[in-house]
Amino acid sequence: MSIIRPFRAVRPAVEKASQVSCVPYDVAHEEEVRAFIKDNPESFLRVTRAEADLDGVSNDASNSRVLDRAKENLGYYLDHSVFIADKEPAFFVYRLSSGGHTQTGIVGCLAIDDYESGMIKKHEKTRPDKVEDRTKHMLAVRAQTGLILIAYRGTDRLRNLINSVTKDVPLYDFPCAGGVQQTVWKTDAVEELEDAFSEVPALYVADGHHRLESASLARRELRSANQSHTGNEEYNFVLAGVFPAEDLRIMAYNRVVHDLNGLSVDEFLDRVRETFIVEESEKRVPDNHGEMCVYLEKKWYKLRFAIDFVRAPDPIEQLDVSILQNYILGPILGISDPTTDERIGFVGGSRGVTELERQVDDGMALIAFSLFPTTMEDLFAVSDMGEIMPPKSTWFEPKLKDGLFVHII
Repeated sequence: MSIIRPFRAVRPAVEKASQVSCVPYDVAHEEEVRAFIKDNPESFLRVTRAEADLDGVSNDASNSRVLDRAKENLGYYLDHSVFIADKEPAFFVYRLSSGGHTQTGIVGCLAIDDYESGMIKKHEKTRPDKVEDRTKHMLAVRAQTGLILIAYRGTDRLRNLINSVTKDVPLYDFPCAGGVQQTVWKTDAVEELEDAFSEVPALYVADGHHRLESASLARRELRSANQSHTGNEEYNFVLAGVFPAEDLRIMAYNRVVHDLNGLSVDEFLDRVRETFIVEESEKRVPDNHGEMCVYLEKKWYKLRFAIDFVRAPDPIEQLDVSILQNYILGPILGISDPTTDERIGFVGGSRGVTELERQVDDGMALIAFSLFPTTMEDLFAVSDMGEIMPPKSTWFEPKLKDGLFVHII
């Protein structure tokens, strides 16, 4: 079983929550962040992306001026009652609602020991440079400033406990950009929730691998500097939003490529036909696993994978992102490493096929691939094997907000 425990939250005053809450630090580019802060000076991006609060400083999280400003801004929020610090540990119930989609989970702290031992299961590699940047930020502000998204297989007991909390008056309840309603309840039903989570056999990192690895590295540094380390210090735990898998929504993580690796369109399609059934189609989004839609020269094509495996494929081989990589991107387009090849780009979430068409029609890319989304069962299967998914396999939406919960370490 994994440990989840309540925490003493640093959080926005009720009347400030809608202004303070912001997008996760890693989903907006620098120009967007500067625009957000200009429009809303109370945005928590002034802490998570403090370079945008400084003139003449680029997105360099290791810059000492950036780190000092992040610490200064968090202190300002506390000193001026934009944020308040709870005196007693508690859990929070966090709901995001958009259109017909609703997801409701628990915000609390998980044991970093469980992550390092593999009880909290991951499915993604982390980039050392990104981990180092976030670790420096965490140590500079002495806080975890955003949520890791954790999934678990839901239980009736936890579902009933969460539902009972949501009958009360919420602490926060406001819409944010994009029409996603943010609703938060505070609960002191600590022992009941801790006991109910003890029945959950495993937790899975859905989104936030870099934050989690950074928390682990920050803990290592703080522990080594603490001669009186006991294991109960706050730096031994990491802030997370823990949601039942059935509530979560994975959207397609699509691809665009800038050229055909020296092939003509006809040559490219001939190569694709070696492993796919190809037909022109008005369909822009695949209906099933093993299908993908391709946009090329203002035409859409439907591709259906036509290889019969000699043996049953493992969970990674059968992912649609793996099929695309192993049979088109690698052997035909020469993209062996999509994490470093500048010829490929990624379009995730609700931006969808309209963005794919725009990039191709505007000449930003030559070809676009619209994929069938990875499923939660795919994620569980790969994580349970202790394996790693191909890069950019999952895009969870809606994104959990930064700035609603801070964990001081």
